[in-house]
Amino acid sequence: MKFIADFHIHSKYSRATSNQLDLKELSKWARLKGVGLIGTGDFTHPLWFEGLKRDLAPTGRGLFEYHGVHFILTTEVNTLFYRGGKAKNIHHLIFSPSLESVEKMNQELASFGDLGSDGRPLLMMEARQLVKIVLGVEPRALIIPAHAWTPHFAIFGSQSGFDTVEECYEEEAKNIFALETGLSSDPAMNWRLSRLDRYALISNSDCHSARRLGREANCFDCELDYGEIAEAIQRKDPKRFLFTIEFFPEEGKYHFDGHRKCNVVWSPAETKSHKGRCTTCGKPVTIGVMHRVDALADRPEGFRLGGAIPYRNMVPLDEIISEALGVGVASQAVEREYQRLIQEFGNEFLILFEASGEALRKQAPPKVAEGILRVREGRLKIHPGYDGEYGKIEIFGGEEAAQEKDKQLELF
Repeated sequence: MKFIADFHIHSKYSRATSNQLDLKELSKWARLKGVGLIGTGDFTHPLWFEGLKRDLAPTGRGLFEYHGVHFILTTEVNTLFYRGGKAKNIHHLIFSPSLESVEKMNQELASFGDLGSDGRPLLMMEARQLVKIVLGVEPRALIIPAHAWTPHFAIFGSQSGFDTVEECYEEEAKNIFALETGLSSDPAMNWRLSRLDRYALISNSDCHSARRLGREANCFDCELDYGEIAEAIQRKDPKRFLFTIEFFPEEGKYHFDGHRKCNVVWSPAETKSHKGRCTTCGKPVTIGVMHRVDALADRPEGFRLGGAIPYRNMVPLDEIISEALGVGVASQAVEREYQRLIQEFGNEFLILFEASGEALRKQAPPKVAEGILRVREGRLKIHPGYDGEYGKIEIFGGEEAAQEKDKQLELF
């Protein structure tokens, strides 16, 4: 069976997350989005884990169910260690097929940090130690480097990362089978590094509010079974792991280099020409994902890896509606049109990827339908994100959007 999975999410117990981020809210938005399998996130947090044990119903296949939505046990942890006198903050995703193994993992990991301080705990341990402990408790677990290119907290990050998987995980690198690309990179950028060819590339929302569920995700065609899903990822099986759903990477918060306080945003070439220092304040700019990919790549931009899992870019439906109507994404007009379209088509992913142009033009305001089709064709402009600022999507020219704003609002 085909389903969309978002493995990397957070709960209300993580920092900077919605206080409504619970199983009920996640399940509601999973149905609206069309996500069939959600990571639980934060299983290391004692209060969240108690709720998971209480509220999730085991399916008997290493997954769980809540109000008709399937869940898989996942968490994100941050390991802090020192190598060559430099601090290394590396984030990892952990997948597990049973509550019993999670309970044992949590007992083992509690000696390395305060699991109750954050849904994504800080653990004072080497990356290789994490792999040994997790697989020692549960051999079927998966450990995957999270948002692999983020500057400050990732395996290849410019501020605290490494140049290879082997440098980070040492003798345990053999047990790493996949990488999470993160919002600021897509598979094509990762294909430029031949050293990454053996890894499956997964994509997830890393959502801090349920509304952002599925903004990146993975499409599978297999049974809702932990073993099958894990095997499809490990083997990069194109018959079962069909494609990933991606942000346009320019929209991610760290795509280009820059200095947010000074409104300086640069391409890698511009950064090099300025010797990496902000022309306003003189401090070093934050080196973004594109710069790091360029530095480590041994293949040209545009290289396509044969046999790789394909991907599809998307812009969230509420953002498309917002620009089409010329009003804020949090406005009532956007919410009304979003909910109306969900009622018409079933869920957001059906609208973004499956609905025919004819159906869209019949059921949606003309500008909204046109916006969806333009995104499918990649006919848009993006002002790249940098130094913690999301990029800005422009589906329609500013002047065109302004001319249509009043006309569209008449529909409501």
